[in-house]
Amino acid sequence: MDGEMSMSEAGSMDDFSGEFIAERFRGFLPVVIDVETGGFESDKHALLEIAAVSLIMDDSGLLVRDKTIARNVIPHPDTICDDAALEFTGINPDDPDREAMSEKDALRDVFQEIRHNISEHHCTRAVIVAHNAHFDLGFVNAAVNRSQIKRNPFHPFSCFDTATLGGLAYGQTVLARACQSAGIPFSNKEAHSAAYDAERTAELFCKIVNRWRELGGWKASQS
Repeated sequence: MDGEMSMSEAGSMDDFSGEFIAERFRGFLPVVIDVETGGFESDKHALLEIAAVSLIMDDSGLLVRDKTIARNVIPHPDTICDDAALEFTGINPDDPDREAMSEKDALRDVFQEIRHNISEHHCTRAVIVAHNAHFDLGFVNAAVNRSQIKRNPFHPFSCFDTATLGGLAYGQTVLARACQSAGIPFSNKEAHSAAYDAERTAELFCKIVNRWRELGGWKASQS
């Protein structure tokens, strides 16, 4: 789960494609985020894992999943972990094999990649895409504040929520069920790792966005 993993053969986009994704989301770059945590309260519970999935548009203008970067996180000294949360996620924060890093270093790694993608795609800012997005956004913002990171690439409050979009498109708000309805394979055994959940969320978001385009709900402007 640690490190950066190429998840498609899509490759880098040319200048037109970069402008195309910027045009589609009003200058924002959607980045899919998932966090695993030591509880539900962002101001006191630890961030334990964070994963980010980049999205690109292929030559036909369809949104597709590109790369995943994931980091295991050492709980910040000012945070706690609830036993029930750790049992649910299966994470042992004290496991040396996690190869975890400080919250600040983990965020810096992820944010550096995101800032590069913002520049590459001619966007002004990133916006979080997540399942029950305000949960992930809250933990990212809390970690940024704790670590005193000044260059947060994400919009501070706007986000795309695939729980809402999944309810609209498929009548399902649970990630596993929305993926099943969308024809996206989902393994409950692999769920609750940040990388896996972020990748499934990315596929769900892409499928909904692309389907909306197929139905005529959005078309690129003609230059």
